[in-house]
Amino acid sequence: MTNDRYIPGLSCVTLLVCLILAHQPACAGEGAGDPAHQVVSRQEILEAMRQVGGYDPTATTNGARFQWEVVLDLARRAEQRDPKGPPLFINCADWFRAFMEVAGRTESEMPLYARLSREYEQHFDVEYRMDRVIRKVIDGPAPQFALNVRIWWEDRPGKPDRYSYLDTLSTPNLKVTNGREMAYRLLDFGDWIACDKITGLTGRPTSGLLGLIFQIIGDGRLTRSRMAISNDGLQIVRGTSKKGFMRKTTTATIYPDGEMIKDLPEGRPDLLELKQRINQPLEVDYVKLSDDRFRVPKSPALEEADGRADKRREIHDGTQQGGRGTVDSSVAAVRRNHPPVSQ
Repeated sequence: MTNDRYIPGLSCVTLLVCLILAHQPACAGEGAGDPAHQVVSRQEILEAMRQVGGYDPTATTNGARFQWEVVLDLARRAEQRDPKGPPLFINCADWFRAFMEVAGRTESEMPLYARLSREYEQHFDVEYRMDRVIRKVIDGPAPQFALNVRIWWEDRPGKPDRYSYLDTLSTPNLKVTNGREMAYRLLDFGDWIACDKITGLTGRPTSGLLGLIFQIIGDGRLTRSRMAISNDGLQIVRGTSKKGFMRKTTTATIYPDGEMIKDLPEGRPDLLELKQRINQPLEVDYVKLSDDRFRVPKSPALEEADGRADKRREIHDGTQQGGRGTVDSSVAAVRRNHPPVSQ
């Protein structure tokens, strides 16, 4: 087989995995504290989420946009309070409950990505001090605002090093795998957003011929994603995936209700300018990520959550026995169960 035969599969991975990156809210025990971090309150998260509108945040394909917009809002508020303040820490229980309130859903009605992330207690650190994020811009425009974002769960006995789930956003189906630690750099240019230097997130097709091929070559790794929003709320996304020496960059359009199409819709010349905007060259020399972690105290609630996460690994991790027990979190399923929000 030649590398060219793998490119359609990488295209699928590129389009889909880049949209799932941002479905990972953070989690900590009640009353957790660390002077090296600012713990974001549930009320602050709720206020930031209420600023977001015009699309359905429960649709998987809108998850990245939703998280990026909320996190950027929280970071800007912190920067206004204290430009040199410590990184933010977001508690997943607060994020999840605020999300439920904004979405108008019960816990069992929330999308799979949100429920899994809470069960795995994925912590979320956000560094907003520009001198801790960017050393210099080598090529391309300078961002107005830049963040280091790290998503992780504690390495404790009984905790898995990854979990996977099936997302049927298109044909073939896609298996998405979250590593114990994921990270990315989030750059806001005012009229577009770049998610750069992504680590810890992989995916691969699981059905059809491409599923058989990727059983041999393994998962593709998302490396970067970019997004711009049209005047009528369409999301133009450009993602790059890599597998070994193969690299694939693909563009997609996402409608407010979560429907996604490859490239741009016909008869929309205004979107070509957005595509050109997110295709422009960009090379940044970043500051090395800090090794600091938010220290989460042990508690009975956390130990109980550990047991839930271990069970979820058996159900959702495709590398384990019982990995067939996945849940459909496709756009079609989300649209059936969760009507779009009011515009």
